[in-house]
Amino acid sequence: MKILLVDDEKQLTDALSVILKKNNFSIDVSNNGEDGLDMALSGIYDLIILDIMMPKIDGLSVLKTLRNNKNSTPVLMLSAKSEISDKIDGLNLGADDYLTKPFSMEELIARIKALLRRKEAFTGDILSFGDILLNRDTIELECNGKRVPLGKKEFQILEMLILNQGKSIDKDRFIEKIWGYDTDAEYNTIEVYVSFLRKKLASVKSKTEIKSIRGVGYTIGISND
Repeated sequence: MKILLVDDEKQLTDALSVILKKNNFSIDVSNNGEDGLDMALSGIYDLIILDIMMPKIDGLSVLKTLRNNKNSTPVLMLSAKSEISDKIDGLNLGADDYLTKPFSMEELIARIKALLRRKEAFTGDILSFGDILLNRDTIELECNGKRVPLGKKEFQILEMLILNQGKSIDKDRFIEKIWGYDTDAEYNTIEVYVSFLRKKLASVKSKTEIKSIRGVGYTIGISND
């Protein structure tokens, strides 16, 4: 799972990064609201931890912009403010949880896991598009009564396409979401995995196709043939 941490307290972000990595989370950090908003809008994160008091853009403004842009990524707000009105403001703007500083690392991890469980329960174990089913438990593609196992990267690419149906996804976004920012993966890496997926879709005679958008990336659709 990939988490974005947006907080201007470097000592806190350094400590949280260590703890989150020990709990098998991938973590990216921004120390101001402006950069944090740009990163959050990429849509590559499973959860965002967002401080309220920050330079350039405050956390509530970041949250409001995210929700106005139809970004539904779960957001856990952090704040040194304990007033009920501040919590209400955050929750009314679309925050999923609110934690007051100082907090225990154990409580933070518990809240993160609870939010991620809630997200998984909402999306379910089976994703569908057109004539295909994508099983998150077995990592399999199913169509016309046939099942085909997928590699981890193949599964993640197809999952992203289904969850963003109707939209095009550029190759940079695939790389950032699946491989992370610090990677040697290149555009042709994505092209190879998309080629694998197309062959597997053809093997089960699916009418679902991964369409190339020239100069942009890929989208998922239904063949007219």
